[in-house]
Amino acid sequence: MWVSHGVGLGRVLRRAGVPVDSARMALGLQALTLIDVSKRHEVCDALEATWLSRAEDIPVFHAVFDAYWAALSQSQASDDASQGLPLSLAEAKPSRQRVQDALADMQAAPAMRLHPVKPQEEAQAANLMASAMQRLKHADFQTLSADELAQLQHQLQTLRMRWPTVAGRRWRAGARGSRLDWPRLLRTAARQGGEVLALPRRQRREQALPVLVLLDVSGSMERYARMQLAFLHHHTPRGKRAVFAFGTHLSDLRAAFALRDTDDMLHAVSQHVADFGGGTRLGESLAALRQQYSQMLVGRRTLVLLITDGLDTGEPAQLQEEVAWLKRHCRSLLWLNPLLRFDGYQPLARGPQVLARYADAQVAIHSLARLENLAQGLGQLLKH
Repeated sequence: MWVSHGVGLGRVLRRAGVPVDSARMALGLQALTLIDVSKRHEVCDALEATWLSRAEDIPVFHAVFDAYWAALSQSQASDDASQGLPLSLAEAKPSRQRVQDALADMQAAPAMRLHPVKPQEEAQAANLMASAMQRLKHADFQTLSADELAQLQHQLQTLRMRWPTVAGRRWRAGARGSRLDWPRLLRTAARQGGEVLALPRRQRREQALPVLVLLDVSGSMERYARMQLAFLHHHTPRGKRAVFAFGTHLSDLRAAFALRDTDDMLHAVSQHVADFGGGTRLGESLAALRQQYSQMLVGRRTLVLLITDGLDTGEPAQLQEEVAWLKRHCRSLLWLNPLLRFDGYQPLARGPQVLARYADAQVAIHSLARLENLAQGLGQLLKH
């Protein structure tokens, strides 16, 4: 329903002189899918953020929006569509005439308030919104604006990801267990006069696979780092993850990732990481990890996600030594590389060559579509 209402509101705003083109209209309608459209202030803020680019259009927008919202509320509460529209233009005197003209058109055609567009126009608007979302979904993070990145950050929450599990050390009752449950067998036999009708078994409890995340925050990775932080915050298991950022040195992000709100986490990371947007010394950072945080690698059971383009400025010999140590002490080493967005990419520099030699797999992570593929296929990657 809000597709037709949103398109109708956009048409009224255009009559009032506000430049709401089809691209902005599609972006605004897409934003409405991320909020509660029953809350007036959320709808108003979403459309204002996506439709307006000039300060002088703000009072016009609010005047038209207030009148349009009131019209919809009245139409839902009563079948009488001939009532006048409440309008206060005290704060928009310079734009009084064009707003009144636009609203006069709106009052002259009451049907437009509930059915502002024809079915084919509504379908066209829906297709436009879908195509805009598809474009954002496959777009390289490096090419998007700050508003588009923020919009995709909300979309990350909708991705479905089943985190891989491994057999833990504790046992539980299970029909397919590898061990007999002797205490339960004896209790059952005592209740049944010494007869044993079935052999109860025990199996290991499944637990989330522990993960160690190493995220490059250098200048070439700045746009990708923010999206990876939001993605990992939503989809990695709490209590089973350790997250570190590296640029010119290693930074522990576990305290930031303990925060439940993603925006709070991102703010804490920006306050904590001093070398954001700088250079990359992966070898030295891995050496610091080995010396200070080697306990993060739990008994060769830990999945390591190394998120970097591999453009290292340190010593190749040290990088090879530290990556080899990391590979020996983890379950799997996955290299998440945004440079895979280029067709025919080959690791020609010495740093990427070292990472390619030791990584179990390379995964592209430069767009929302690629992150969706990672979310759906992580378990399959670990089976290879």
